[in-house]
Parts: sequence; structure tokens; C-alpha cells
Amino acid sequence: MRIEEDCVGKMEVPDKALYGIHALRAVGNFTITKELVHPKIIESYIEIKKAAAITNHGANTLDVTKCNAIIKACDQLLKSGDQSGFITPSIQGGAGTSTNMNTNEVIANLAMKLDSNVFIHPNDDVNQSQSTNDTYPTAGKMAMLKLIPNLLGELERLVATFTKLGQSFAKTIKLGRTQLQDAVPTTYGKSFHAYASLFKRDLKRIKHASAELKTISMGGTAIGTGMNASKYYQQHIVENINKCSTMNLKSDEDLIDAVQNTDHFVTFSAALKTLAVNLSKVSNDLRLLASGPQSGLDELRLPKRQAGSSIMPNKINPVIPEVVNQVAFEVIGFDATVTAASEAGQLELNAFEPIMFKSILTAEEHLTNAMQTLVDNCLKDIDVNDDKCSEDVKKSAVTATILSPILGYVKTTKIIQESLKKNESVKNILLNHNILDEQKIDELFSPENLVNGSK
Repeated sequence: MRIEEDCVGKMEVPDKALYGIHALRAVGNFTITKELVHPKIIESYIEIKKAAAITNHGANTLDVTKCNAIIKACDQLLKSGDQSGFITPSIQGGAGTSTNMNTNEVIANLAMKLDSNVFIHPNDDVNQSQSTNDTYPTAGKMAMLKLIPNLLGELERLVATFTKLGQSFAKTIKLGRTQLQDAVPTTYGKSFHAYASLFKRDLKRIKHASAELKTISMGGTAIGTGMNASKYYQQHIVENINKCSTMNLKSDEDLIDAVQNTDHFVTFSAALKTLAVNLSKVSNDLRLLASGPQSGLDELRLPKRQAGSSIMPNKINPVIPEVVNQVAFEVIGFDATVTAASEAGQLELNAFEPIMFKSILTAEEHLTNAMQTLVDNCLKDIDVNDDKCSEDVKKSAVTATILSPILGYVKTTKIIQESLKKNESVKNILLNHNILDEQKIDELFSPENLVNGSK
């Protein structure tokens, strides 16, 4: 063990550990969850520290030996992907200070391990010109942006899959339903196309919301005034972060606003929540349309993925839409957490970014995985029960709605009532009462006319 000291006192730290006293205190203080800070936040933090060293050297505030040692340590961490030295819990007090200090400690200790002739101080050297208050939100934004391509990729696949289903079942007629009651006919082609349109809006919404994440507060240090950061550093840190991370970030025009306010996280979280709501609504539809198979709607045939009951033989449940529903419920809860945490910020800083980051990053990952399993394990092999859909349309009294422009609302209502009372088709009612000739009836009640309306 080695003895380290901070403003609170002394503490034993495992001698071979790259982390130090600050990280170790966090582990002891924040015994809320065993889930560690997200790996993408750590990766982004290392890129920030590398960029800071380069920028401070350019400002002549960090000598070349120390700069090179920090860069070498950062490069090794990024190349190896070894994050074993990063031990702080994902939920933590201190506005992310524990994560920032954990990063400073690991880089400083690794730098000295790689070059025994140099001394690197976690605060004075690795954290030079920085504060947790500008580096932590920047690392969080970078992590969120890094997860977006996979999220959008699965969302694009979802749109493409529904578009293809719309083409495959373009002529498959079915009853529409409003308020769970029979409505005028449509086709599964139109229904699937509507789902594709729904998720296209999610694509636009998430892209728009994510653009706000590209504006960062680096150079603002503690409260946005830039104390302890040189002008050179302030002018060059963002471009160097972009070089180290291959991202396209830009500096906020008002760094004081950028440090204290977190509405951009609320905006992005809301876009994820909307996607979750839409996924849940569609999953509800899939489960309802596939209900049965003998006593439900039985219009859709979902792929059989696993046995559904430990007591009822051959029972198959819609497990894929069910798991998507549950992810949606979770993400809706995450959004409520982000909203509450953002609102709770006070004066020059919001202390609750750790729970925002945990919520948003988990939402991104779980939504990505939910869409992947929905496409691969459900939608790709979904089928429509054509015979059932066609039979439902034929016997449905509500198809008489097509008669309203010809016979009027009142007379059409009476025809529908008689059809339901006698359990007889609308066509037969029309023929029995000589209301319309058979040719006109066939024309009006053709599938194409029922779906697209008379011309």
C-alpha cells in the first residue's frame, strides 16, 4: 500500500493501482451501484486530457517533457482500451469531480510508470487549465455523440424494414380500427408505411436534438469565466479536442451559460423519449394484431421465438414486442430523471449531470438494442393472415360507410343496424331490399374502392 493525502486527510491506496485517493474515496462514498462510469465517457475524458496537454504546451504553460509523457499515457490507454484503473461509480455526488480526478490520477500515474524520470501531478499538470465543470459535461456530450451512429443505424433499418413490409403487403386488405372498434378498411401496406413515416420523424428529431450536443464549454473552467486558463488555451482547446477525437465540436458563445445550464440534455433526452413512446405504441399494435390465435384478432403472425408458458403446451407469446415495451417504459423514466435533474441545477452549476449522463447513455444503448431485436427477431419474418383479414372485411357492416354519399347517413345507419341484427352482410341487405343493383354493389364494395374511396 502507499499513503496519499488530500484536503480531507490521508488514506492507503493499493501500491500498484493507477487510481488514487480521490477515486478511492468515491468508491467508499457512493455505494449506490456497482455500475461504473460509462466507458465512452472515460474514453472521451482521455481524449480531452490529451488535447489539453497539447494546448497547454502550445501556450508555454506545460513543458515538452511533461506534455509528451501525458500524451504517451493517453495514447496507451486509448489504444489498449484498458479501463481497469477507472473505478468511480456512475451515480456520484460532486458534479463529476470524482470521475475527472480518477482520470487525472490514472494518466499521471501511468505517465510516470512509462517514464520514471518525469513527475506528473494530477491537478497541476493533467488538469491544467481545466475544471470538472467544463471537462465533465464535454466528456458526457462526446460520449452521447459517439453512441448516436449505432442508434440512427438501427432506426434507419427499422424505417427500411417497415417500408419493405408496406410494399410486400400493399394489396392485403384489412379492417381499420378506431377506439378498438371496427372502422373503414385499409391495407397492411398502408399501415406499415405509416409506421415507416412515424420513425422517419424520429430520425429527424434525434438528428436535430443531437446537434446541440456539439457545442461545448471547454475553456470556461469553474463557472465559465475561464479563470486559470490562458487565452491561447481558450482559443485552441476545442480544435485540439477535435483532432484527438475526430469529432466536430465547437465552442459555446456564452461559456457561463454553457457551464450552468443543461437544457440541451433535456432536449436530447426528450427526443429519445419520443422514439421510445413510438416504439411502444407500435409494439402494442403488433401484440394486439397478433392476439389469439383462436380467440383474438389473429391478423398478424409473429415469428415463434420461445415457449411462452411453463404449464400451457405450445403457447407462444409476443416476447419481442414485450421487451421493446419494457425498454420504452424505462426510457420514459430516464427522461423524467433528466428533466428533474436539469431543473434542480442552482446558480452557476448543475451538480446532477452524473445521473443525467447515466440515464441518457443507457437510453441510447437500450433503444439501439431494442430496435435491433425488433427488426431481426420479429419484423423480418412477420406474416399477415390474408384469409382472416379478407373475411373480416367481407362480413363487416362498417364497410357500408361507402354508401353514405349515395344513400345518406341516416339510411346507411339503418342498413348497418339491420346487418348487425340479422348477422347478414351489407351486400345481401342491399340486394334483398333492391336498394342498388348487383353491379353497382360489386363496384362499390370492391377492395380497391373500399380502401381508396370512389373516384
